[in-house]
Amino acid sequence: MIETGWWSILPPIIAIVLALATKEVYSSLFIGLFSGVLIYAFAGGGGVVKAAATAFNMMYSKISGNAYMIIFLALLWAVVVLVSKSGGSEAYGRWAGRRLKNKRSAGLATAILGVLIFIDDGFNCLTVGTVMRPITDRLRISREKLAYIIDATAAPICIIAPVSSWAVAVASEVSDTDGFRVFLSTIPYNLYALLTIIMVVFICVTGKDFGPMKRAEEAALAAAQEAETSSGDGEKPKGRVIDLVLPIVVLIICAVLGMAYVGGFFSGVSFSEAIGENPAAGLTLGAFAGLITAFILYIPRKLMKPKDFIMNIVSGIGSIIPPMLILVLSWSLGGVCRELIGTGEFISGFVSGGGVALNFLPFIIFVVAALMSFSMGTSWGTFGMLIPIVTMICAADGAGRMLIPALGATLAGSVYGDHCSPISDTTILASTGADCVHIRHVETQLPYATLVAAVCAVGYLIAGFTLTPWISLAVGAVLLVAALLVLNRVRFKTKEKDAAAS
Repeated sequence: MIETGWWSILPPIIAIVLALATKEVYSSLFIGLFSGVLIYAFAGGGGVVKAAATAFNMMYSKISGNAYMIIFLALLWAVVVLVSKSGGSEAYGRWAGRRLKNKRSAGLATAILGVLIFIDDGFNCLTVGTVMRPITDRLRISREKLAYIIDATAAPICIIAPVSSWAVAVASEVSDTDGFRVFLSTIPYNLYALLTIIMVVFICVTGKDFGPMKRAEEAALAAAQEAETSSGDGEKPKGRVIDLVLPIVVLIICAVLGMAYVGGFFSGVSFSEAIGENPAAGLTLGAFAGLITAFILYIPRKLMKPKDFIMNIVSGIGSIIPPMLILVLSWSLGGVCRELIGTGEFISGFVSGGGVALNFLPFIIFVVAALMSFSMGTSWGTFGMLIPIVTMICAADGAGRMLIPALGATLAGSVYGDHCSPISDTTILASTGADCVHIRHVETQLPYATLVAAVCAVGYLIAGFTLTPWISLAVGAVLLVAALLVLNRVRFKTKEKDAAAS
């Protein structure tokens, strides 16, 4: 690694600004990646050729290091296409549509399902999207809002779930004899995760959207009304509800068992440790089990011919290539920032060298972690760098009482970036699961996530002086709901004035 100072934060800024400005994420990520390797090459005495070689070496490294995730995504998307072609998705949509009568119930059902699938955030995004998309489409919920609900119940849920791959990762970073106990203690201080859940429930129940999300909802309603006017009743699906439900249920069960098996649970390792050992490998076993279940379910009943079954698998794998390219580029950009030019070390240096009063430490930590995770697109990489620093600061100053609030702020800030950064793999998988254009998901979700983050910043100022999470949570919840009501009303008043003017 080469220390490049302020230059280290330039590549992620370039990628994010270009993506938001041009609405085109592929070239934005590549330009950000190439700017990073150029900085690395020139700082090390190389040139453009070295930069190009470094870029492709990094891409090769990330593809090989995430091979299981790539295989899992390919198999999972093959299952998604198969259940759609079998008619299972349409049949399930009609069945659920008779029970979920409105947007409120569908939104809450999506959020509840996201909470229940807490083992892994990527698995959460794709599974919830596959199951709920037929229902939300039928009830005129925009793909952007579906992607937000999926994303908001992925990383924010996993970071406070005691049994998840995230819990194991956090516990392993804490230099304590009982890292898991420390993790449990941070949960009430993880204001971002808890307030995000409150916001999702409030938005689903009240429908008080604002900003780009409100415009997306209005556009979805208009498009659905136009489609209903121009289309007839159509044919009933040839598949049944079980054609979607059974492969997905088998996939979920076998994915959990697969993670346990790969991690050594059946050889004596604890369950929480086992699922965190190599979750992508276990998820791959679950996706393969779902694929086999679909074959057994569809072929004997002649829902599709064996040749069509194989071609649908090929089609599913082909459809995952565009989001997979985004993932590879974002992994590579994150690798350059973390492993070559020291982006994380540069930003985290402000934490250890800031010289601020300890009462402000949770607030400072949260802001720094949020900036790091947003710019690098990774929560694990962020808290992996910050937790040792935070632990040392609290130990050196004899402020053990501040350790848990500061660690909670670290995890909260780390999740913010994972939740909404354009280059986060969870953000990419949420837009993939909802079948939403990635940059549209980023644009509509960013104001929501940032509003929660702003409220959290106030909460951590309070927590630093009170040393209790409950006052911060109460104040944060009130501020969040008040802000949502005001923002929704401001949008409505603006429309009224525009209508009156016209």
